[in-house]
Amino acid sequence: MSSTTLAPQATPPVRDRRWLALAVIGVAQLMIVLDASIVNIALPHAQAALHISDANRQWALTSYTLTFGGLLLLGGRVADYMGRKRTFLTGLLGFAAASALGGFAQSAGWLFGARALQGVFAALLAPAVLSLITTTFTEAHERAKAFAVYGAISGTGAAIGLIAGGALTEYLSWRWTLLVNTPIALIVAAASLPLLKESRAEGNRHFDLPGAILATSGLALLVYGFTEASVHGWVSGLTIGLLAVAVTILLTFVAWERRAKNPMLPLRVILDRNRGGSYLAFFLGTLAMFSVFLFLTYYFQGVLGYSALKAGVAFLPFPIGIITSSTIASRTLPRFGPRVLATAGFSLAGLGMLWLTQLPADSSYLLHVVPAMVLISLGMGHVFVPLSSTALLGVPNHDAGAASALVNTMQQMGGSLGVAFLNTIATSSTASYARAHGGISHAAVVHGFTSAFTISVGILVLAALVVVSLIRPERRRDLQSDEPAYDVQSSALATAAA
Repeated sequence: MSSTTLAPQATPPVRDRRWLALAVIGVAQLMIVLDASIVNIALPHAQAALHISDANRQWALTSYTLTFGGLLLLGGRVADYMGRKRTFLTGLLGFAAASALGGFAQSAGWLFGARALQGVFAALLAPAVLSLITTTFTEAHERAKAFAVYGAISGTGAAIGLIAGGALTEYLSWRWTLLVNTPIALIVAAASLPLLKESRAEGNRHFDLPGAILATSGLALLVYGFTEASVHGWVSGLTIGLLAVAVTILLTFVAWERRAKNPMLPLRVILDRNRGGSYLAFFLGTLAMFSVFLFLTYYFQGVLGYSALKAGVAFLPFPIGIITSSTIASRTLPRFGPRVLATAGFSLAGLGMLWLTQLPADSSYLLHVVPAMVLISLGMGHVFVPLSSTALLGVPNHDAGAASALVNTMQQMGGSLGVAFLNTIATSSTASYARAHGGISHAAVVHGFTSAFTISVGILVLAALVVVSLIRPERRRDLQSDEPAYDVQSSALATAAA
């Protein structure tokens, strides 16, 4: 009798616990997305407090994206083989500790090191989030709903981060843009213990540690070389030496991946013409775009005199444009194909960037900044969706994880190198203008920004040429057959980029 009364009550709690688990996973994803935009707004205040030079300020962003992107593929392997729940918890607790360390930073090196450590644990956390959603929701329609929630969090998280970063910086301190992660991560970790189930993949459990070390160190040296160029010049021995060593290490990484038994990056994934073109264009797009956030942050707060909160609000047209355009692109992709959408997207973004090259020191936000942000965001949404879709089209099942992670990796690496390279262009141009016009002024600072935007226009044109020359038009039915999966994942990736 008792067994019959208990049986009907067993099913609902299991269902409820799955969706509670999604809520916990979603908060962790929100924390990862927030960290990109929330720190960006606080950077001018952190720079002043820790006496960071203009040449080195980009390390507050690139030290995070370098380790995050450089270790992302390895993090996916760790989650699969060591256990997704265990990796999720390790990533959460490590991220909490690194955030607290950064919040109490007393020097530039301390802050940069803490940000790099955040990136290490984010590289464990991000793949575990996706894997846990996949293993928790096994039915197709429920998984689609779960990934839709993931995409919505990724999209709105950028906007939330801009507002939260401005509010925390203005009313508390820039340190709280980092410290806020610690209590959130600890609460999520405690809540996840009874809700998440452990799972792991079978098979070869060897990790490609040499590949991860080579890739991350090579890219870090490349960024360091760009930074030193702003101080010593592009033709100095130190700059040339750093760049030469970086290229040598990255070539060694490629050679190693060709013969590694369990490579972090199977080269067959990128040697396909369509996929390789998509990854390259994706990399170039983020290379050109990410510096916009850095420069406009300093433009709003340093030139126009906006408060941190007002600067965060001023960025809102960008995530709104990304969300809008990625939604439109996911619906129009089957009709027009990736080459048409991505080419149009890069062209639109290039026009927006060209608009920014005319930015004056005493501009009107509504006339000079908003139109440029709208054009760039509407363009990049039409870039990210088709390119991330094409990058995953036709990938063998055993390479699907690496191909998906590589899209995120290209985003992080493009952002890292773009911010470092274009910040060097900006600071060098500002210094040259100041020498010619009697010292540092708002006009000199803005001249540096517009010089970097000019280079970005060229990079976006190059990206459009890559799309036209490498990506073939796909048959409509191929795109339609995979459309639901593309809508979910590529929209999430596109909106997260904001």
